[in-house]
Amino acid sequence: MNILLVEDEDAIAAPLAEGLRREGFDVERVATGTAALAAALPDLVLLDLRLPDMDGTEVCQRLRARSEVPIIVVTAKGEEVDRVVGLELGADDYVVKPFGFRELLARIRAVLRRTQRGPSSYRLVAGSLEIDLRARRVVLGGREVELTPKEFDLLALLASDPGAVVSREHLLREVWKTDWFGPTKTVDVHVASLRKKLGDPRWIETVRGVGLRLAPQS
Repeated sequence: MNILLVEDEDAIAAPLAEGLRREGFDVERVATGTAALAAALPDLVLLDLRLPDMDGTEVCQRLRARSEVPIIVVTAKGEEVDRVVGLELGADDYVVKPFGFRELLARIRAVLRRTQRGPSSYRLVAGSLEIDLRARRVVLGGREVELTPKEFDLLALLASDPGAVVSREHLLREVWKTDWFGPTKTVDVHVASLRKKLGDPRWIETVRGVGLRLAPQS
């Protein structure tokens, strides 16, 4: 199981990530809402509401708008109104700091049992483009598009948040992982191939000096 830990305080994030890894989870830790929204979809999100760049409730709302990924809010904001707002925005559970690790672990496992992924959770839709993450199939306007593994991963990452700009460095890190140390030009090569296979270069826009984004076409 992959957990995305969204927490800006190192003193909390480091021991929590270590404990979760000891329990067998793969953990990716990010410190900002922007990074959380750019990350690949995990099996579960642990989300702090007090983030340096945006309110965690906005992150929760935007994550829920594009997927059914389970979200557990972990925050110091423990007033009843905060709990209600978090749950109404789509969170599956709400844990108030300070908390016991065993309690959090039990809540994680309970949420995962309740929210076992169905077929819709593995499906990304952007305009006429449909991506089946489980079967690794791409269908555009009713026709299947044959992609290489890297092309698929690249497209799926961009399609996880259509319209959001993703840097080439982030694409390299997420798609090529840590064993790739080449120039970012490799991203452009794969993007050029994707544009050709999608039949319209406007599907993937280049934002000069920033990165790339998926721009769904009708």
